[in-house]
Amino acid sequence: MNNASKSQKNEPFRYEQIASEVIRLIAQGTYRPGERIPSVRQMSTQQGVSISSVLQAYLQLENQGVIEARPQSGYYVRAPSAENYPEPEISSPSLDPNHVNLHDLMMMAMRDSTNASLIQLGAAMPNLELLPIERINRILASLARTAEPGAHSYELPPGLEELRVQIAKRALLSGCQFSPNEIVITSGGVEGIHLCLYAVCNPGDIVAIESPMYFGTLQLLEVHGLRALEIPTNPREGISLSALQFAIEHNPIKAVLTISNFNNPLGSCIPDEKKKDLVELLARYEIPLIDNDVSGEIYFSEKRPMVTKAFDQKGLVMLCSSFSKDISPSLRVGWVVPGRFKNKIEWLKFTTSAATARLPQMAIAQFLESGGYDHQLRRIRREYASNVALLSQAVTRAFPAGTRVTRPVGGFVLWVQLPENVDSLELYALSLKNNITITPGYLFSPTNHFSNFIRLNAAAWSYPIERAVRRLGELVFELAGT
Repeated sequence: MNNASKSQKNEPFRYEQIASEVIRLIAQGTYRPGERIPSVRQMSTQQGVSISSVLQAYLQLENQGVIEARPQSGYYVRAPSAENYPEPEISSPSLDPNHVNLHDLMMMAMRDSTNASLIQLGAAMPNLELLPIERINRILASLARTAEPGAHSYELPPGLEELRVQIAKRALLSGCQFSPNEIVITSGGVEGIHLCLYAVCNPGDIVAIESPMYFGTLQLLEVHGLRALEIPTNPREGISLSALQFAIEHNPIKAVLTISNFNNPLGSCIPDEKKKDLVELLARYEIPLIDNDVSGEIYFSEKRPMVTKAFDQKGLVMLCSSFSKDISPSLRVGWVVPGRFKNKIEWLKFTTSAATARLPQMAIAQFLESGGYDHQLRRIRREYASNVALLSQAVTRAFPAGTRVTRPVGGFVLWVQLPENVDSLELYALSLKNNITITPGYLFSPTNHFSNFIRLNAAAWSYPIERAVRRLGELVFELAGT
């Protein structure tokens, strides 16, 4: 009797058997990180057990960090934590300002980004499958049918009032309060930065930038004939304030340009208290801050990070953003809150492009007002967080020892530091021959400071992408001679 009781006691519960079976299937590769496992009902039918047993099994797997529940979607294999990955070193750029001359390489990389025959690991394009395309199409179709003739007229600066109202409302979530009248609508985020540079700088002036910096921003500096002064930047916490202060004390800096929330390509996010210190530092020297918050809504934590504008007491912060990363890049709708420079920005907007198209502004305003934007953001935050982790794991498995990978807490790009003897331009050329495109680190500095770095796009994840990363790793091994 006692032996029988002991035997029964040592038998695993049915839910434990199901949990063990799922772990076995994951270990052998049947279910891969990021893939959906059978629903509770499907597993119940397959195993011939009650739904409650399956729920217990899935709860145990969740607690163990093996799977994760996604609201209204199901259960997915969780990507392993990236906490043990070595991160790229803090940048150590030149102490001297430099002119930018990168346009040929930039245009080559951008042309490759439109080649449908290539596995796109280069350009920081959002995953089109995750954008609300059908919803936006319906709104645009309805507007086209019902809009009054005035919808086809110029929407002169500062732009559509209904959209500016929605932007001002959302700003409260980032700790910022400004009125709709303080906003100027632009044709995408890049135009906003262009107008800000135009407003506060003249050719030959020095602009302090994070290092590395998004090459589209460097391209604007080149167009304006400005000199870039690179400031050391931490992969997690952003620009070094001590290095920036030293640069200010030794150079006639006319503006500072940052991507304070989820820098492209680093993924760094300046802590809120440090944002306050940054704004106060520049206020003491009366230096404008141009801050690009284009990825600020794509955060992986529970709370949206604040924006630098929230700490602006003197109107020196010029906050720029757009809806290109989370709604639609093709609509070309951005905005800027230029503080004390608003009148000049409005005039420059009018004289350079007259107006931003009215119908796209109307569509985005309607989408924001309907509540669809919040649902969209929850979806892409979840997907991008998973995809970033999956790509990080794939790079770590496939690339040689000495490779370093960032740990972004928002956005959808990875910054990868390769072994020192690997040249990213050589890797770029080899990857194209293998139908893969990457972005070489040369593009993120006017001084070729990041020759052994690459940026990878983590917006999408699939088996072909995983294979491409493995092949990319083989190419890195070849170049490294290991």
